[in-house]
Amino acid sequence: MANRKLTAYPEKRDFTKTAEPGGSVKEATPSAARRFVIQKHAGRRLHYDLRLELDGVFKSWAVTRGPSLDPREKRLAVEVEDHPLEYGDFEGTIPKGQYGGGTVQLWDRGTWIPEGGKTPQAALADGNLKFRLNGERLHGSWVLVRIKKDWMGRTRTNWLLIKHRDDAAREGEQDSVLAESRSIVSGRTMDEIAAGKGEGASLPRKSEKRAAQMPDFIPPQLCERAGRPPDGPGWVHEIKFDGYRIQMRVQNGKVSLKTRKGLDWTARFAAIAAQAASLPDSIIDGEIVALDANGAPDFAALQAALLDGRTGDLIFFAFDLLFDASGDLRERPLFERKARLRELLAGQSDALIRYVEHFEASGDAVLRSACRLSLEGIVSKKLDAPYQSGRTRTWLKAKCRAGQEVVIGGWTAAADGRFRSLLAGVNRGGHFVYIGRVGTGYGGAKLKALLPRLKALATSKSPFTGATAPRKEANIHWTKPELAAEIEFAGWTAGGLVRQAVYKGLREDKPAGEVEAEIPAPPKPDGRSSGMIRAPGRAAVMGVLLSNPDKALWPDGGDGKPVTKLDLARYYEDIGPWMIGHIEGRPCSILRAPDGIAGEKFFQRHAMPSGTSNLLELVTVSGDSEPYIEIGRIEGLAALAQMAALELHPWNCQPKQPEVPGRLVFDLDPGPDASFPAVAEAAHEMRHRLGELGLISFCKTTGGKGLHVVVPLAPSKTSELTWPIQRISRGSFACAWPRTIRNVTS
Repeated sequence: MANRKLTAYPEKRDFTKTAEPGGSVKEATPSAARRFVIQKHAGRRLHYDLRLELDGVFKSWAVTRGPSLDPREKRLAVEVEDHPLEYGDFEGTIPKGQYGGGTVQLWDRGTWIPEGGKTPQAALADGNLKFRLNGERLHGSWVLVRIKKDWMGRTRTNWLLIKHRDDAAREGEQDSVLAESRSIVSGRTMDEIAAGKGEGASLPRKSEKRAAQMPDFIPPQLCERAGRPPDGPGWVHEIKFDGYRIQMRVQNGKVSLKTRKGLDWTARFAAIAAQAASLPDSIIDGEIVALDANGAPDFAALQAALLDGRTGDLIFFAFDLLFDASGDLRERPLFERKARLRELLAGQSDALIRYVEHFEASGDAVLRSACRLSLEGIVSKKLDAPYQSGRTRTWLKAKCRAGQEVVIGGWTAAADGRFRSLLAGVNRGGHFVYIGRVGTGYGGAKLKALLPRLKALATSKSPFTGATAPRKEANIHWTKPELAAEIEFAGWTAGGLVRQAVYKGLREDKPAGEVEAEIPAPPKPDGRSSGMIRAPGRAAVMGVLLSNPDKALWPDGGDGKPVTKLDLARYYEDIGPWMIGHIEGRPCSILRAPDGIAGEKFFQRHAMPSGTSNLLELVTVSGDSEPYIEIGRIEGLAALAQMAALELHPWNCQPKQPEVPGRLVFDLDPGPDASFPAVAEAAHEMRHRLGELGLISFCKTTGGKGLHVVVPLAPSKTSELTWPIQRISRGSFACAWPRTIRNVTS
């Protein structure tokens, strides 16, 4: 296959006479970001060769008048033979008499990504390749359009290169970019290259000077929190690692590993530093992680490794490249930085330093997959964004489970003096606010390391402020708020405290003064915690803001108090892990009661034309022009609570297949004289009869005293399921089994 692809290229050249590289087909680059070069070529006539990396070679076009930044200009681009990737570094003179004889200058280079939704292979076959360039001179979106077949029906090799209208376009300046006359690598003009002047000047020589300017440390880029990961082109998603953020700096074989605040931890991770010494000069952003038996990040295991000094098995996951041999890359787009990082790490045979792959699928789909694998969450990044120190909206994190960095303000002891729990807080508006107790997650080794540090910070005064702070009791020991820790928890209470918190370990890489709450808002003016309050009259559950959270949906919850919208959201949060398996991937109609159960109610079958939460997916069913609501994640239930959805009516179809049956439902709808015990007896009898047929069923309530007996239909490997013929009758209900139920596919 490799020889076939490059047959035309070597056949046209005598490599004993030309300095052009021989080359071969390389392994295809899996990343969306691939190399491109433009070589200014003075052959029989001056033209510019556009080369796009694809499938291990450079697809090549000779642009007769050169690229134009004016979208109104259509430049002829003649398709020529594929070139080896080594050709992207060629600059010099091809001898006269040889194919393409003349001077070749590296005029531009960088990376490119396809646009338009098709694979580049499919777009080329269709004769319409849309792509984005990020080079030294050319940027933005472009398109190559094949000129239609000639009058004899033959496919032509002529294309048009056209600039799309965007920020990089320059109408009325059709040839302005061509005024750039020097090599992007050596800085030589065409005449200087032809005369052999400055021969050997190259990028490495230029970059040695830059490498000396490499900073000792770069403040890292940080993520903003997102309730839902972004979707659409231009975003990629990476696994969020549960470890220590570390910046790796390599210069002349000397390695430093520094925390997010610039603390030098090289000695702690000696094995990783030893491997990094073989890397080229660079600054790499990443995370040091301990992996459990299943290969998943384990923060507790990382803590244990640090405590015991056993760090030889820890992994450095590299996800960004800030400096390399060419100099400072921070202004370059992410897709280019990652492409260079992949190339830089390609020769690593050891597993201690690993490149972090990214995913270009739906952000929600990637997050769901991460959650199923019990990972912490994902980080979504804009492909075309530069690297910016500090917190930005071009990096967004979405978590699978609630996690929080906290500051320790004290600890409690049992009656016999043994450790019981930590008292945790966060910084809010200049105050240190109590957010609850952390009562589990302590092993013997953890406590052995933790207790001496707590006792060393003992103080007689509570560090917490506000009315929610715990009062002094005999079993409480206060500490200065100087230790940061990582916890996991089940959610926030209405009072703004963590529920079911689990201790994971100390965060020695982060100062306690920087630890702030990621969800709860400041206390109310009266000193009481506002819990999830973000703004007046609003609360949040699972990251979803609720308007009028105190609105009564049911007048009496059995204790004399009304059931509020916030109560409903909390209920959905608690049963969500159980409920989601029954509704995920199925269209769902809802019964809404904006003014409560006693007010006006309406049944909503379709999604609203506008205002539907982005946590709810939309699905179109054949024969119906209006989309339906679909709940694909637990957080979507909180969005339904915000809509005052009191009842959920999912379809009984196969998940993600609305026209394929997924359940067989027997509706036991009793007459006015039938008692509920009689209905329950009928349901038991139905379940027994179904069991005799080998069918497993379950029961659920419907209406005031009706019941549904439900038989899930498992997809078959064939196109139909066969059932026995059986008539079942009892009282007022009966069912005749069909011989086959068709159209159920795997």
